[in-house]
This record gives sequence, structure tokens and C-alpha cells, in this order.
Amino acid sequence: MIEALTIRGPFHGPTGYDRHVRGFTRALRDLGVAIQLIDLPQWGPIQLPIELRDPWFDTLDRPVGARTVLHFSTPLQVRPVPGRVNVNYTMFEATPIPQPWAALSDHCDHIVVPTASSAEMFQAGGVRAERLALCPLGISPKAFTTIAPSERVQDETSHDCWQRASRFLNVAEVSSRKNLAGLLRAWLRATTLDDDAALILKAGFYAPGSRARFAEMLAHAETETGIAAKNAAPICVVDRLFSDAEMPGLFAATTHYISLSFGEGWDQPMVEAGAAGLRLIAPAHSAYLAYLDPSCASLIPSAAVPAGPLAGPDLFSLFHASAWWQPDEAAAIAAIRAAIDGQDRALVPPRERILRDLTWERAARRLIDLLKTIEAARRWRRFWPGIRWNRRG
Repeated sequence: MIEALTIRGPFHGPTGYDRHVRGFTRALRDLGVAIQLIDLPQWGPIQLPIELRDPWFDTLDRPVGARTVLHFSTPLQVRPVPGRVNVNYTMFEATPIPQPWAALSDHCDHIVVPTASSAEMFQAGGVRAERLALCPLGISPKAFTTIAPSERVQDETSHDCWQRASRFLNVAEVSSRKNLAGLLRAWLRATTLDDDAALILKAGFYAPGSRARFAEMLAHAETETGIAAKNAAPICVVDRLFSDAEMPGLFAATTHYISLSFGEGWDQPMVEAGAAGLRLIAPAHSAYLAYLDPSCASLIPSAAVPAGPLAGPDLFSLFHASAWWQPDEAAAIAAIRAAIDGQDRALVPPRERILRDLTWERAARRLIDLLKTIEAARRWRRFWPGIRWNRRG
């Protein structure tokens, strides 16, 4: 049993890494692990306001005598602690990982990733397979078993999106990787004013200038398609921050979840949408293939393409030498149209499987088992340094 653990990662913000740190920390404590939680305050451009935070996490600031430091960050942000076992839980969204990441990963005893796709990306970048292990992320089943649609978010928007029969949700930071431009083009081409449908974008305007970039995306989508947004089914933008407890109510207020992302390390909102019972439309690439298949989601064919030409200035330095996967927009249009017309009823949302298999408790137990093995291997290497110890996920 891992009795104590130091966790170093962001937990005050709205990003995926922040949410993963909060999810694992709570689950590990529920399993009896003593936690010291150390924040990465410079992780993202924005943090949740005080009223949306759970103050409990800030109480976990005292040393607990842990032998292992669990980092939640990219290899660039890892600061190994001498004399301790250092493990980094990370992921990537394109292949291969950036060239410096492989050497930086050697500073840790082990790398844990959520899906086989991330493991393949790290191996393609030069990280040895025996230094990688798999541990999926999770959701809280209790939060998704008895949920009611969020009345607050509906009251905050004057549009009639929430009264439409088909309500397509996308939760994403405004960045080139999320391919909101492709989603907007597909929506304009797939829908008309007569459709009883709406696209609800819970947009993360985190980086400076992101609101202006989104306005440009929409204007370019109108130009490229020759269709004005006013002539398509409505697009509703929800731009406020949500607490973790509020997110299930947002999912419950919608009927479908759609992503046309170029690449994902996990996509927590897609998993949560599945847990809420929404019908899913997702690209057939990267992390999505770890928990979705054609029986439970409309999967959009995707082709590997160089990421550089698609990465905006915000992401070019990170992804310029990698490949992304471009979803087929014609197939996305057909999927949106089929969903509006009720032709996706044969799909069975993966709700029961997610609530059973992809929970924070299961993820935390898996992580504890991995850390026990990694700690044991570190101790054995001290006594027999000439032996090469392999640990596969």
C-alpha cells in the first residue's frame, strides 16, 4: 500500500490537468493515502475564482513523509525531488512528442499516461516502452447518477438554444488544437433555420486575445461556407467558468456531445458526456479510441496530417514537428444531420460502462498499484544496479 504521496500539479484552474489533479487527489485520500498537494501556480493563464474552488484542497499543504512525488505536468514543468521516487503523469495529443521531452522524461523514474495512444506518441519520440505505464482517468459516478439540467446556465443566456429538441454541446478552450473552426464550418453546412437544434459552445477564453480569435473563426467559417450564422441553427456561446460540481448539470441540459478536435490525450468532457448519457460524435483517433467504438458513438474518419500548418501561433512551437488527425468534415456534417433527424438511435451511449469502469476510485487503485511497483523497482535497483528492470503498462 502507498501510505503517503506528494502530488505536484495544478489544481486551482479550469484546465484538464487541474481537474485531473483534483480527481486523483480526492480519490487517493478516500482510499486512505496521506497527501501533500503542491500547486503549479504558473501552469495556465487563468485560475478559478475563490467561490468556484473547493477549499479542502488548500488544506493539503503539509509534508506527509512520502517516498514518491507524483507530478502532473508536461516533462517541461517537472522538477524532480532528489532522493525520492519521481513519477510523471502526463499525456500528449500528437505524434511524436516534442524532441526535448524524451530527454526530460529521463529525469523521472517512470512516466504514466492515460491511454495507449499517448504511450505510442512517447515511444515515437524516443521514450523506451519499459519506462511507460497506463492508467486511465476517471469520473465520479455519484455526480452523474442523479443529475438535473442546470437552470442557472439557461437563465444566463437569452438565446432559445435550451428549448431546442437537439442540443449539441462542446466544451473546449479556444485554441487551434480543438478545431472549433472545423466544428463551426460543419455546423453551418449541416443545419438550417428550420432545424429544431442548437450548438452550445462552452468556450474557454483563457488566453489573452482568445475572444477576438473566436470571432475571427466564426467570420472565416461564414466566408468559407458562404453561409451566415443567422441562416443556420443557432450557436450559443457560454463563456463563464464552472466549478466541478456544476459541470454535470451542464451536460444534463443537452442531448449530444460533439468534438472535431485534432488530437486528445483524454478529453474529460467527452467521457463525462458519456457518463451523463449524451449521444456522442467524436473523431476516430488518439484517446477517443480508448473508450469509444462504433456501437456507442458516431466516429468521424480522420486522416493524419502535419500539425504545423494547422497549429496557431499559440501552439506552433509545441506541435510544429508532429502529426495531428484531421476529421473528415463531410462525415461530421452527415453525423450532425443524422443526429438531428433522429437516425442515431441505434447507438447505445456508453454510460453504464463509463460509470462502472472509468471511475476515479478505479483509476486511483490502478495508480496505487503502479506506484507500489515503481517504488519496489527503485529499491531493488539500489541493491542490484546492473539488472535492467522492466515495467510495462
